[in-house]
Parts: sequence; C-alpha cells; structure tokens
Amino acid sequence: MVSPSIASATRPARVTWRSIVRLTAMVLALLFLIVPHLCYRAVGRPSPMVMAFLNAVGWIAGLRVRTTGTRLRRNVLFASNHVSWLDILALGGAARSAFVSKAEVEGVPLVGWLADQNHTIYVQREAKREIHNQANDLRNALARGRPVTLFPEGTTGPGDGLLPFRASLFQAVIPTPPNLQIQPVFMDYGAESNDIAWLDPESGLDNFKRLIARAKPIHLTIHYLDPLPDSVTHDRKAISEAARAAISREMAETAKPSARAMHRL
Repeated sequence: MVSPSIASATRPARVTWRSIVRLTAMVLALLFLIVPHLCYRAVGRPSPMVMAFLNAVGWIAGLRVRTTGTRLRRNVLFASNHVSWLDILALGGAARSAFVSKAEVEGVPLVGWLADQNHTIYVQREAKREIHNQANDLRNALARGRPVTLFPEGTTGPGDGLLPFRASLFQAVIPTPPNLQIQPVFMDYGAESNDIAWLDPESGLDNFKRLIARAKPIHLTIHYLDPLPDSVTHDRKAISEAARAAISREMAETAKPSARAMHRL
C-alpha cells in the first residue's frame, strides 16, 4: 500500500473553486496591507503588517493554530522541525519570527520579496567560503533581539518523525551571544502530518495548490519547549543533539492521549 505522504506527492494538484477563492483572498490581503507596510518601512520603523499578513494568509489557507508551553519573546533562536511552508506563516505570525532560509528562496519571484520583508537570513549551505559572512548575518539579526527560527533538518520532513539535524547550522551561535536562549519548537499537525508535508517528488507549487484546495481546516499545535540549558550551548553538536532530543521526546509524548490544555492564539 502506498503511504499517504507518497500518494499526496505523486497526485497532480488540481485547481478548484476553493483554491481560486483562497488565492484571491490572499492577493487582496497583500494589496490591503502593502501600503501601510511600505509607510512603516519608509520611516524606518518595524512593520506590524508583516505579522498581520502572515496570520491572514495562514487563516485563509485553512490553518488553525493552537500553542502549548511558554514562548520566549526576545533574544531567542527557535530550533524547529519543518513540515510545510505553513510553518513560516504560523511561526512568523504567532511568534513574530524571522527565518533562516536557503539562498534559493531569495530568487523566487514575489516569494523572495515577501521573505525580504520579514528580514529573512539566507544561507548557501554548500558554499563554505560564505559561512563566516552568513554566521555574522545571523548573529547581527539575533543581536537586534527579534526571534529568529532555524530549521535544523535543512528541509521539510514528514511531520511524524525527525530527519537528522545539521549541526553546522548552529555555528553562528558559537560562542552563544549574551542573553540569547535556544528554544526547541515542535510543529505538530497531528494525524494529518503526512498529508500536509511537502515531500519529494511534489513541487512547492503543487503542494501549495493541494493544501489551499483542502475542504477541511489544517490544525496545527505549536509546542514551545523548555529552552536548552547553558550546559549544552558550548558547541554546535551539543546544541543540535539536545534540540533534536527535546523535539523527539515531545513528538513521542503527543502521540499519546494528553490532558494538557492548549491556548488558542
């Protein structure tokens, strides 16, 4: 039997009336918010329109977000599992987070511009000559106090398991800047995680079209876990292993019935 994730990745994405309505609503949200956003940028102030846009697009796409745990609000690097492009909307909107992304995103029409508006930090993971500059970019972003999210798997995974973490992606926080904490985050799409996941051989565009054509809402629980203790922040491998272990433990726990209360955003 073909697994749900593989079946979803191999089915051709269809354009439906629902996806057309949702895409139209997303465009209208952009047009409505872009003028005040540009005004904020013109006077050099942080724009709350970015968060509003991400929240609006997530809701239009059918995303319904709940949270558990205590979210750190400043001087934090979130280390999160990565399942879907919806993760960006959820964490960017809920946690006001910027992101570390692969450099290819910067060149995608419109998507690259939108990523720039959220102060995305781009990395060329295979370009060793650029590692120093990229680490400085991330350290400078963290020094401004705003949360930044790193996806240590380096790509999207199935949601019900973790891919290996790339310890090299944590090099920018060695030595750990003063006051910075590293907080693991588990993006939990529940029983439908396989169907939500963006996996090969499905293209990003097909995944986008497939998810916005869904009739059912997409329920996501963001689990903010305890920050990593200082004792494991001395090197990138220790950080990577501790973050992965924390998310893996939470993933195993949420597979069992739980009475813990969740908080609607």
